Amino acid sequence: MDDDIRDTPLYADVADLFRRLNEPFGEVNALTDPSPSPDGRKVAFTGSRRDVVDADPVSRVCVVDVETGEVEEVTAGPHSDRYPRWSPDGSTIAFLSDRGHPGRFGLFLLEAGRLGEAWAAPDIDGTVEWMSWSPDGASLLLGVAGSGAEKPGVEGSGRIGDDGDRPAWLPHVTTGDTSDQWRRAWRYDVAARTVAPFSREGLNVWEAVWCGNDRIAAVVSESPGEDAWYDAPLALVDVATGRETVVHRGQEGRQLGWPAATADGSRLAVVQARASDRWLVAGDVLLVENGTVTPLPTGDVDVSHLAWRDDSTLTYLGGRGLDTVLGELRDSTPVELWSGPAAVGYVASPADLGDGTYLLELTAWDRPAQVAVVGEGVDRTVRVFGNAADPAEFGTERRLTWTAPDGLEIQGLLYEPTAGEAPYATVLLVHGGPVAQEQSRAPARQRFVTPLLARGYAVLVPNVRGSAGRGQAYAELVVGDMGGGETYDHLAGLDALVEQGVADPERIGVMGGSHGGFMTTWLVTQAPERFAAAVALSPVTDWRSQHFTSNIAHFDAVFVGDPEGRSPLLHADKVRTPTFLTAGDVDRCTPPGQALEFHQALRERGVPTACAIYPGEGHGVRKYPAVLDWTARILGWFEEWMPPKR
Repeated sequence: MDDDIRDTPLYADVADLFRRLNEPFGEVNALTDPSPSPDGRKVAFTGSRRDVVDADPVSRVCVVDVETGEVEEVTAGPHSDRYPRWSPDGSTIAFLSDRGHPGRFGLFLLEAGRLGEAWAAPDIDGTVEWMSWSPDGASLLLGVAGSGAEKPGVEGSGRIGDDGDRPAWLPHVTTGDTSDQWRRAWRYDVAARTVAPFSREGLNVWEAVWCGNDRIAAVVSESPGEDAWYDAPLALVDVATGRETVVHRGQEGRQLGWPAATADGSRLAVVQARASDRWLVAGDVLLVENGTVTPLPTGDVDVSHLAWRDDSTLTYLGGRGLDTVLGELRDSTPVELWSGPAAVGYVASPADLGDGTYLLELTAWDRPAQVAVVGEGVDRTVRVFGNAADPAEFGTERRLTWTAPDGLEIQGLLYEPTAGEAPYATVLLVHGGPVAQEQSRAPARQRFVTPLLARGYAVLVPNVRGSAGRGQAYAELVVGDMGGGETYDHLAGLDALVEQGVADPERIGVMGGSHGGFMTTWLVTQAPERFAAAVALSPVTDWRSQHFTSNIAHFDAVFVGDPEGRSPLLHADKVRTPTFLTAGDVDRCTPPGQALEFHQALRERGVPTACAIYPGEGHGVRKYPAVLDWTARILGWFEEWMPPKR
């Protein structure tokens, strides 16, 4: 495998595919962080715009008219503008931008509905990750992270400061000093235009919301390390004094996220779930008030977003099986407003339009990414974003269920290519987490499925035990047994495809990232005759070295029951499958040494293998044009060892 493949036909094909999937260029093609105007007629959001195929997209603050679908970019950079929040009186849009210091985000404010420049809040020592207006509009709550604070895996891992203009030659120095790693709550005084921290030193604030005008509800810890989040309790923090009171510590082994409080601060709710990554909290809803914690019913939905509409109505968004569900808890009674086979993203928050409907971005295989308004009996497309490629050009999607050897029903999605005839060369795509959920997405939003289909491969995407969307009992089946029952869930799915005549048993491959990378290297040790090729992205291959080099040692201590027995590296002598491994050189979740160890072990045993370490990348490859290179190498590996045509 050459270092530079940019002149190869395969790289050109990948670039052309990405070009077609991202057309038209120069237009906003994604919506995140929506914030409705007080009258519900417009929604401010972070809009992503791609101008050329081989460069990273830029983000701008945009406003969409809910009735007409007209989108206006209201900021122009430079660099990135994101996370807009409309003031309660509708006069101002606050947002975050790194226009002053690349990679370091500060607070800016813009008069809504008027032309003019945004003004900057006073400079802050750190970067602002999130914010919200107080109910009375007098203050803004800011979540400020130090330059050495670490990002979770879902955001790419690495340190906050790595996103700026840091010279490539500077070393990363570890001394045990954590002074630049803390996250604290700050307050911006709107009238005085001043900003200052109010949570005490020595208290790490992971996420928070206003609970009335004088205190916040926050997930906090006594340490700033990513590991500390796993045991972080829910606390109330007084804005005036900075003193905190812990109100819920969570069930042992489960994590807390998405706190939500009423405007007057009288009611507080939070999500509690078994989570493998920060920001991937999908589980049960708890009502926390007057020293009592009460579970609330949500109709078997693993909830990943909460917000109070009023003092008696709590909005929730989450997953059930392969579907997304939007509902309301009205006086603690669940009312399902909308559900469907569509994805909304890992950190999605619907915008409450005030009339019983909500705006959010939806996408499914047969539904191009779009701004939609949903509610009881309502599902209206406001605007289609980006590419509306016909999925039939690439293949078909269908839901699939099969039975694991122990009788457990497993769900998944099967994609069959338009080109070629069954039985197909088939790739098993294992998701990360493991507590995550695969759902239907449009071709332009499929990182791996669409490129594989375009080359003639079928793709199986399972939600095996340990996945979100089927309740906490299902998610916890993997705890202490990673690589156990889920191994046979995957193999049983492949057996079903072979039996149905979909998959060619001699041309089956496996790939995945993060937990999926671990499972890829584990599966080729457990069923070496089954797989013709494997691609492991950001894998864990040795749980002992992982524990002492990763920033989330808590994770493997809980999820892995037998570090030696479940380390693929220690079973490398069984591998016969040609295996390609990739990693980012600044990944703190699954350090690049994990990929290199397995690669070297296979080389010693004469197994065909290659390893690509991407500079400046963290957990996964996210920057362009590296993404094009990454995709081309993955496709090239499968085509070399299990071509789509016999």
